[in-house]
Amino acid sequence: MNFTRRRMTQALALGAGLAALPVRAAGFPDRPIRMILPFSAGGGTDESSRSYADELQKLLGVPVIADNRPGASGLVAINALLSAPADGYTLLVATNSLAAVNPVMRKDLPYDAFKDLQPIHGLLNSAPVISAPLSSGKEPLKQMLLRAKKEGRALSIGNYSEGYQLLAAWIGTLEGVPVVHVPYKGPSPMLVDLVGGRLDFAISDPTSAMELVRTGKLRGVATGGAERERQMPDMPTMIELGYPDFETYVWSSLFVRSGTPPEIAKKLADAVGVALVAPAIQARNANRPGTPMMLALGALGDFQRREYERFRKVADAAGMAAR
Repeated sequence: MNFTRRRMTQALALGAGLAALPVRAAGFPDRPIRMILPFSAGGGTDESSRSYADELQKLLGVPVIADNRPGASGLVAINALLSAPADGYTLLVATNSLAAVNPVMRKDLPYDAFKDLQPIHGLLNSAPVISAPLSSGKEPLKQMLLRAKKEGRALSIGNYSEGYQLLAAWIGTLEGVPVVHVPYKGPSPMLVDLVGGRLDFAISDPTSAMELVRTGKLRGVATGGAERERQMPDMPTMIELGYPDFETYVWSSLFVRSGTPPEIAKKLADAVGVALVAPAIQARNANRPGTPMMLALGALGDFQRREYERFRKVADAAGMAAR
């Protein structure tokens, strides 16, 4: 999402209003808020989510506690949210996998992403990064795929969500190469295995891979965005590498359990909008990949639905049916 000057001005004005009339009006919040994170500690989305929690704590005047609940493609985190009351005191940081990809890829999904999750506010939008071990040499991605195909060898591709698994399958279809999916609970252990040469590729959020690529411990092969990532300008896009239809993004947003009172949802959304333009967050994001995602409430819900349709088309192109 492009971060427009108009939306920044609105958020800053809202921040002044929050300072004059605390968000705690009408009794909410009057106790700690839990922010559930569906991934293990240490990854890029985990770190950025914790920074948002710190800002929300300042704005709301109560502790906002990050609670990592990785596992089962995000279902552990979803269950934690849905087992809590719909009162705004339990938030979920949902990536595109939970909010838009799982409904495409899972037949037995124990939740409805559109009925059980109530959108609050977007957080961050970025393009995924495809990395390879240094032992892969300097061969471009297309040649790596063609060589694996010639050798009759399947590629082991690490991932830690249904969304990344879908992208891994999509990569395999580009040149007709079989893919072995290697699932992880988060990016950190996956990238450790990639550095050790135990995977052919890994797909991750750009923040998780950035330092390893910059310090020469991993090779950044490609990014999925339409343009090169400003923090990794030497890494080509998949479009540049000859795959014009390969454009995709990863995003994270805050949700609550459906049924949360509208006035509480709005207070939370207003606070998140202010947090995203806070000086500490802007300074933190200045040297990190991605852009703030300035969508809230109904607009975020509309975006979620469009993303579901986009990933459904990707699944069809990759020949992946819901399982």
